[in-house]
Amino acid sequence: MSDRTTELQEKKTGKDLYSYQKGAINKIFKSFEDAPEDYHLLYQLPTGGGKTVIFSEIVRQYLKHHNKKVLVMTHRIELCKQTSNMLTGFGVQNKVVDSKANLDDQNKYSCFVAMVETLNNRLNEDKLDISDIGLVIIDEAHYNSFTKLFKFFEKSFILGVTATPLSSNIKLPMKDNYNELIVGETIESLIENEFLARAEVFAYNMGLTSLEVGSNGDYTVKSSEDLYTNSNMLNQLLQAYEKHSKGKKTLIFNNGINTSLHVFDTFRSAGYPIAHLDNTATKKQRKQILKWFKETPDAILTSVSILTTGFDEPTVDTIILNRATKSLTLYYQMIGRGSRILKNKSKFNVIDLGNNYHRFGPWGADLDWQRIFNSPDYYMDKLLNDDEIESKFRHEMPEELRAEFANSEEVYFDIKETYKDSVINGESSKVVLERSIAQHAKICIENSEDVYDAIALAKMLGEDIDHRIESYAKCISRSTHNFLSWLKDDYRKKLNSYLRENFDVLFKEIHGRPAE
Repeated sequence: MSDRTTELQEKKTGKDLYSYQKGAINKIFKSFEDAPEDYHLLYQLPTGGGKTVIFSEIVRQYLKHHNKKVLVMTHRIELCKQTSNMLTGFGVQNKVVDSKANLDDQNKYSCFVAMVETLNNRLNEDKLDISDIGLVIIDEAHYNSFTKLFKFFEKSFILGVTATPLSSNIKLPMKDNYNELIVGETIESLIENEFLARAEVFAYNMGLTSLEVGSNGDYTVKSSEDLYTNSNMLNQLLQAYEKHSKGKKTLIFNNGINTSLHVFDTFRSAGYPIAHLDNTATKKQRKQILKWFKETPDAILTSVSILTTGFDEPTVDTIILNRATKSLTLYYQMIGRGSRILKNKSKFNVIDLGNNYHRFGPWGADLDWQRIFNSPDYYMDKLLNDDEIESKFRHEMPEELRAEFANSEEVYFDIKETYKDSVINGESSKVVLERSIAQHAKICIENSEDVYDAIALAKMLGEDIDHRIESYAKCISRSTHNFLSWLKDDYRKKLNSYLRENFDVLFKEIHGRPAE
């Protein structure tokens, strides 16, 4: 690992650019030369690769060689300020067009930086002269909110930059607004060359079939909050943190403010240093929280998507995805928040509590961005749904519970395979639960000295029983809430009865001696 501690975004002059950044700039300028003036070009580069550095140098060179102006568009005010500062660092005098900007002096500037909504208002009010804009750069171009402004720039070269060339709206593919995609360095290459840290992923097999998909194609906040605020999920989050990230600076992403507040209360009650941040915080509160997070080595920050873009804190050691998403872009953005390198930091942890790893694959996998750009529907259709993902899981007992059954070589019981066998043999589906109960009874007796021990162990199998019942219900295609509740209660009663009626006989068979 090198001693490089300066972020790519802090590079100030052209001579400080890395070779892959210079190569990207050369490709982009070649498109300027070969394409018509209204050409729309999209450039992809992973988070942390220095997109702002690249387009700032492009602006500097463009203004040097062209007698036209440049406009840079972002989707958030924080990105406007960061971009303006970067351009200034490259020697480009620029003006931020925000809601309070006085545009009387606009003729003095050759470069403007604006947030999309503010710019839209100013253009509709005819307050900004764009007649001489030759180059328009769009940061985080996958957000389709920018497309409504394209009509104002029919004679400008548009350069969109993004880490993931996949539209935030599946109904508005990026290929409809851009003529060409240039793919930059891969995440793996940036890791190998010590520009990014490597992610070590701890993916938990989560039951997410209760989540609902909204009109935007992603999971709804309500269904996410209903699931992620229950005590089991909060306990699993806390245990995952304690196992993989205790004492490390941790950033937690949630889908919903209420979820984040529950997370805050859970960790604070456990005695851990934690803060909550969402988009209702004032600028002063946000600044104070982020300052505390930066300066506190073991700080935990729970948030709601607000930190997915425009936030760079290299000291983050762990990213926790306490949510599921169907957005590849969001998946990459969230994990990317931990990828910044520092001296003595060459890797970071990712704790996935949303089956995102199983849905999208590893962060940094060798994705065919050209195919995703040209055929987004094909890519999206290939993604597994939650039922398909969970059908591949083998339910495992938590380590603490498995220790209670140390005398049993195997505690797993395959409901689906047992059901398939019953169908092939022409048996009633009821035999599936009967055999499951017998197996549960066996592992309880293997680890008991009397029937009271066995019944006590059976009470500890609640989560295991629920998982088996839910798998069984899917097999027989009956999954109403009332049916599942009745089935779970009935299973527990039958297991206890089975143990009382058969304990002595089974104990002797298993242990080769009568029970005491």
